Amino acid sequence: MAQVAIPISPAHKAKSAYVHIPFCTVRCGYCDFNTYINDFGPGASRGNYHQSVLREIEMSKRCIEGKFRTVFFGGGTPTLLDAKSLAEILHALPVATDAEVTIEANPETVTAQSLKDLASAGFTRVSVGMQSAVPKVLATLDRQHRPERLPVVAQWVRDAGLDFSVDLIYGTPGETLEDWKTSLEHALSLEPDHMSAYSLIVEPGTKLHAQVARGILPQPDPDEAADKYLLTDQVLSEAGFAWYEISNFARALPGEDHLDASKRRFASRHNLAYWRDWDWWGYGPGAHSHVGDTRWWNVKHPLAYAQRVRDEEIPMHEGEKLSVEDRELERLMLSIRTCEGVQAPMRPELEGLVTENDGRLILTVQGRLMADYVTRVLAGWEG
Repeated sequence: MAQVAIPISPAHKAKSAYVHIPFCTVRCGYCDFNTYINDFGPGASRGNYHQSVLREIEMSKRCIEGKFRTVFFGGGTPTLLDAKSLAEILHALPVATDAEVTIEANPETVTAQSLKDLASAGFTRVSVGMQSAVPKVLATLDRQHRPERLPVVAQWVRDAGLDFSVDLIYGTPGETLEDWKTSLEHALSLEPDHMSAYSLIVEPGTKLHAQVARGILPQPDPDEAADKYLLTDQVLSEAGFAWYEISNFARALPGEDHLDASKRRFASRHNLAYWRDWDWWGYGPGAHSHVGDTRWWNVKHPLAYAQRVRDEEIPMHEGEKLSVEDRELERLMLSIRTCEGVQAPMRPELEGLVTENDGRLILTVQGRLMADYVTRVLAGWEG
């Protein structure tokens, strides 16, 4: 692959922004994201990193028409930056007045005041990384927060007037089905508006992968993971949540159309932007961008990134042009993950895995467990 010419994202095309904050206090054992526990000097340290992002934003405006409808600050731990720096980044972006603006937060890195400051700056939503409520599971994941901190943070989020989402991970080595149920029930007790539940993937190159490879920890059992997903769907449905994407559930309000996520008050519009093929711009080291049929990603190291933007160079590392066939496969793969499903003909191999609604195929709960297989069938690779 090589670098590509960055196209213009036209005003009529819906678009989102992702801002990567690459700093953490501790690197979790399961994490393979582009994160660092060290600072790297001018433009690449927690106190001045925002200056590099501001430079990249200014360069990107040459190729952006219109405004971002959603913005997501992820990482890393975005809340390691002070609220003033985060606000400067947000205010530099061309953002629609009714945009959804989300920030990920570690429970130990926010205060009542910092959350109020973020709300005043224009942030609308906080996604708290809970992962588990069980101490032994948190220890295996190398998570540093205390479960008893969560109710306090939840109250602070509500007091600030922000929408509240909780992230969970199931399938940690040694986690039982009862452990997972405990985490679900604890998360629900926080009264969130939205919950994400992701199956743990043991990524090569991580501490967790090495522990599993050496037999220190057991390999996660996919059958147990399936049982935990089914339990998730059951528990959250009984609590008034409805799925809108395989791993994402939003609190359902009376009268909402569960088959139209765009009309769900608490469904994350930023999540939906990825599944619906919006253009998106990624800012920061290692961040990915996608405009039309062009995709590119930035240099990974914060210092190399800072040096590039300081020299007014686009910090692209590589990119690619997607073929018509690639785009069609992505349409199938992404759309089928949502509650709205995908426009496609029914196939006999999919009996029991999908339902039909007005020409669209929608995954059943069993189908959600086999979404990759369903995609392969629809793409003509199976059957």
